[in-house]
Amino acid sequence: MVAARITVNGKETPLAPAAPHTTALDFLRERGLTGTKEGCAEGECGACSVLVARPGVHKPTDWVAVNACLVPAAALDGQELITSEGLATAGRPGTAPTLHPVQEEMAVRGGSQCGYCTPGFVCSMAAEYYRPDRRVNAESPQGVTDGAHRTSTVDTARGHSHRDSTDHEHDHEHGPNGFDLHALSGNLCRCTGYRPIRDAAFAVGTPIAEDPLAQRREQSPPAPVATDYVQDANSFLRRNTLAETLRLLRERPEAVVVAGSTDWGVEVNIRSRRAGCVVAVDRLPELRELRFESDVIEIGAALTLTEIERRLDGGVPLLADLFPQFASRLIRNGATLGGNLGTGSPIGDSPPALLALEASLVLTDTDGEREVPLADYFTGYRQSVRRPGELIRTVRVPLPLSPVTAFHKIAKRRFDDISSVAAAFALDIEDGIVRKARIGLGGVAATPIRALATESALEGRPWTAETVEAAAEVLRVEGTPMDDHRASADYRSAMLGQSLLKTYAQTTEAVSS
Repeated sequence: MVAARITVNGKETPLAPAAPHTTALDFLRERGLTGTKEGCAEGECGACSVLVARPGVHKPTDWVAVNACLVPAAALDGQELITSEGLATAGRPGTAPTLHPVQEEMAVRGGSQCGYCTPGFVCSMAAEYYRPDRRVNAESPQGVTDGAHRTSTVDTARGHSHRDSTDHEHDHEHGPNGFDLHALSGNLCRCTGYRPIRDAAFAVGTPIAEDPLAQRREQSPPAPVATDYVQDANSFLRRNTLAETLRLLRERPEAVVVAGSTDWGVEVNIRSRRAGCVVAVDRLPELRELRFESDVIEIGAALTLTEIERRLDGGVPLLADLFPQFASRLIRNGATLGGNLGTGSPIGDSPPALLALEASLVLTDTDGEREVPLADYFTGYRQSVRRPGELIRTVRVPLPLSPVTAFHKIAKRRFDDISSVAAAFALDIEDGIVRKARIGLGGVAATPIRALATESALEGRPWTAETVEAAAEVLRVEGTPMDDHRASADYRSAMLGQSLLKTYAQTTEAVSS
């Protein structure tokens, strides 16, 4: 087997002698690429952001920003990675490198203050810069052009354009150049210099034809490689097929299974956990399919949330509501439904929505497959019916979908935060009568749960304020919410009722029309 290596900024770099638990962040810094910073070590600040070439949605390859502090370096064996240093193209001997268009905009608009977070912002911004379906608004005023050139007048002393980007007919999260600020939702500026950073984001143009990273999107990404990386009796293993992986898990039942490592990476960094054997499943083709059948949608357990979001393209409205509220873009670029469900957390964001959608899981091991309704999957705090050696292969969402849906996440921050309470609703309302109600809840019990009593209080009754107010009282006492540092039990109960009232207020007009 070929020795593990990563292509970093175009140069093949051996992984050895790094330990199997070494993060990509530490791997890069130990090799002199110190633009990648550690700020939080748990994927919440984005100072460690780097670009990885991954299978694309609209082109063969997408440049995807990920948290280098969470991803094991061994998970990038055979992959291509770009750091903030690699974005700048090398100049002639004796001359300075040429800044990348994103770096140039950050510089001239004052987007860097202390500078600690800047390389991470630049990498996240570059991923959005190269997003193939980002489109410049043809009707927007001049100021956004192709390549690195700008046409607006810039006050370099203040770092602001003389034209306010909020003057355009766009919501505050999208620029006239099609830049989606959600791309930066996982990046924290401790100097609070967000306005010039936003100005820089809204000023970048589109890649020029000669841009090598733009050209790279037209070619296939590196194929996944089998990895047997062992140092000091600890190992990081990857197999090419599901069958091989299941046999490996049967032989190594103690192994920790990882996909995006957005949960395990925190355990390694914050709690200093180490595993004798880690098995990666994120590139298994059998776990990365998304299929539409006449009666079901199958979503592969190893597809990242970003891939699911972009491939569904709003086709499952409840999931479309969920995704922007799930952590940050940096996390969604690595996190998977399989991982979110596999950890069994009672405050995971996806279970409430999937419970409302009446999803089921296909579990597989060397003995075969079985399908388990998600409502029957969780058995206790971080416990489930999944057996040792068993993997979640796919998530099945039955069709047709309920036409009235809503997802409400109550947290201290709007984005990139853990929920205190999450509630998802899927309702069939015909002629003003609730024919079917499915409600999934998170954060109010030891496991995600269905609000069965509230569903019964709604079904067969008119979708009116009187019905909803009565059902909201029932919903307030569903589950067994507890007091903790995120919220009190009373607050959680109150928010459950409010979530149903809010759903009614938001959907009444749509239902009546």
